[in-house]
Amino acid sequence: MPQTPHVESHFTASEFVRDVVIGMADGLTVPFALAAGLSGADTTTRIIVVAGLAEIAAGSIAMGLGGYLAARNDADHYASELRREQREVEEIPDEEAREVLEVFEMYGLTHAEAVPIVDSLRLRPKQWIDFMMRFELGLEQPDPKRALRSASTIAGAYIAGGLIPLAPYMLMSSAYAALIASVIATIIALAAFGAVKGHYTGMPPGSSAARTALIGGLAAAAAFGIARLVSPK
Repeated sequence: MPQTPHVESHFTASEFVRDVVIGMADGLTVPFALAAGLSGADTTTRIIVVAGLAEIAAGSIAMGLGGYLAARNDADHYASELRREQREVEEIPDEEAREVLEVFEMYGLTHAEAVPIVDSLRLRPKQWIDFMMRFELGLEQPDPKRALRSASTIAGAYIAGGLIPLAPYMLMSSAYAALIASVIATIIALAAFGAVKGHYTGMPPGSSAARTALIGGLAAAAAFGIARLVSPK
C-alpha cells in the first residue's frame, strides 16, 4: 500500500520578521496612546501632530539604537566565546575533548561510540571549535551586517506604525473627529498586525489579533482617561 510521505513544516521567525514585530508593535501603540491622551486633554490637532511626530522621531531612534546595540552585543559575545574556545583547544585540549565526549553522551552515544568521533575532531581544530560553539555553547555565528540591518528595520517599522494613528490628526481639524478616526484605523491596524504576527510566529491568528488590538486599545484608553482626569475643566 503506497504511503503518503510525512512532511513536517516548522517555521522559525526570521530576524527580519522579529525586528518588524518589535518596531511595529511599539510604533502602533505608543503614538496611539500619546495622541489619545492629548485628545483627552482637549489639545488642538496641530499640537497633537507636532507631539506625535516628535515622539515617532525619538521612538524610532531609541528603538533602532536598541536593536543595533543588541545585535552588536550578540556579535561581541560570539567573538569573545570564540577566542576563549580557541585558547582552550590550544592550552587544554584534553579537557575540551572530555567536554565533547559529554555532549555526544548527552545525545545517547556510548563512550566507545563517541571516542573515535572526538579523536577525529581533534585532528580538525577549526571544525572542533565550531562544534563546541554550536553544541556546547549553543551559539551561531552572527551576520556581520545584522546590527545595521536590525536598527534600520526596527526604526522603519516604528515610523510606519506610528504614522497610522497620527494620520487622522494630519487630515482633520477637529481633534474629536480625528480621535474617532484614529481609534478605528489603529484598532484595525493592530488587529491586522496581530493576525500577521500570529501567522509567522505559529500562534492562532485570531487570538493574536484580538490580544494585540486589546493591548493597544487599553493603552490608549488609559492615556485618554488619565488626561481627562488631570486636565483643567
